[in-house]
Amino acid sequence: MSRIEVGDRAPEFELAGTGDRTYRLVDFRGRWLVLAFYPGDFTPVCTRQFCAYRDAADRLDELDAEVLGISPQSLDSHERFRTKYRLNVPLLADPERRVIRAYGVLGPGGLVRRSIFIIDPTGIVRYRHVALLGLHYKDVEALKGALAQARVEAPA
Repeated sequence: MSRIEVGDRAPEFELAGTGDRTYRLVDFRGRWLVLAFYPGDFTPVCTRQFCAYRDAADRLDELDAEVLGISPQSLDSHERFRTKYRLNVPLLADPERRVIRAYGVLGPGGLVRRSIFIIDPTGIVRYRHVALLGLHYKDVEALKGALAQARVEAPA
């Protein structure tokens, strides 16, 4: 399994997502992107994470970056999760775990490690956080700080 580091080119992907849309990394060229890999829909920490993003929607909009959630559940599961909790972040389905593997966040037993990757407008990873246990998540303020730092460190 590969391990993506800061400064590496982000692995390309194309995944089905909520809202009956397909998401491709190439579509985000020219914009900052936050990928939030998470273990599963309806689990306690994941539910808190994405509800926190929903509840801070105004601050999430201020990030000037798209935030996408990626996990191995089906698109149907993502749609139910998004509807039940009125989530505002698009959720992408990776049931074969291809993208999860490409980013190096597949843990023991096939579980996904809760992770954040920030990708700059040219497709380079500028921030990487992979949790060993996944009991905590990066809230909007943490994402804001990581994005600010990534923007400062990215070459002009």
